[in-house]
Amino acid sequence: MKARLRYFLTLATLCCLTATAQDKKFLYASAATYPFASDFYYTEPDSNFYVFLCFGQSNMQGAARPEDKDYENVPNRLRMMAAVDFPANTGNYRGAARKKYEWYTATPPLHSTIGGLSPADYFGRAMVEHLPSHIKVGLINVSVTGCAIEVFFKEYDPACNARLGSSTRTVCGYYDGLPYVRLLSCALRAAKVGVIKGILLHQGEANRTDPLWCMKVKHVYDDLLHDLGLQARDVPLLAGQVVGEEQHGKSAIANKNVNALPKTIPTAHVISSVGCEADPDDTHHFSAEGYRTFGRRYADVMLDLMGVEH
Repeated sequence: MKARLRYFLTLATLCCLTATAQDKKFLYASAATYPFASDFYYTEPDSNFYVFLCFGQSNMQGAARPEDKDYENVPNRLRMMAAVDFPANTGNYRGAARKKYEWYTATPPLHSTIGGLSPADYFGRAMVEHLPSHIKVGLINVSVTGCAIEVFFKEYDPACNARLGSSTRTVCGYYDGLPYVRLLSCALRAAKVGVIKGILLHQGEANRTDPLWCMKVKHVYDDLLHDLGLQARDVPLLAGQVVGEEQHGKSAIANKNVNALPKTIPTAHVISSVGCEADPDDTHHFSAEGYRTFGRRYADVMLDLMGVEH
């Protein structure tokens, strides 16, 4: 009897430990994965809905105020998933409220009401312009102004947010302190309705002299691919250069790292920033016109990789 009791107690303990291990394993993905546990019906994703994940720091968040023309003539085929709630007509956002995890026509800003124009905007417009008319494009933008790449680590401890600058800490708060989780949460939802075709990155200023930056980017990229069940050959990483020396970019030295990224990630492709107009008052960032040009360059590379004439 005592032996049987010990057996059942041991079994119960193992079950509890296993559950605890699962909780720890999914600590960073639980918000993304658990909502789907109760799904009763499964539908195949739409193979004609191409989704692109966008992440980075302030240039991907968007540092230029959109102009009137940027809000106009955005095709309905170009969609964005809100990674945060957007109150109506607030900040740079014009329109009705957007709800987190819902899809909308991709008028700027794509990031949040404090975001601006970013490379993702005109990347998306160029993609729908050149792809067949039955293809839709979806954009997801999770970016944090001023952040180092480590903020996007799956293992990132939100307790570290206390050491961040105030603006960076505020934007991290939009994602409950865990940008990776929010990006994964959005991506998992997107993968239920479309096909993830690529990842756009603009980051590096905060790690401009970090010799391990390429390996750190690979860490984030590999984790995303693993957690989404994707293969690198199917999901290239497009990494944009920062404002260069020719425009007196304050972080131009970071381009040494950006240019070296394909040596660490064979499926990474560098997007040149040469000739993309910088903000003359702040050469960490691009102007609105610079973002338009830059976004089209991201699209040029993606379309080439897809074998699409443009």
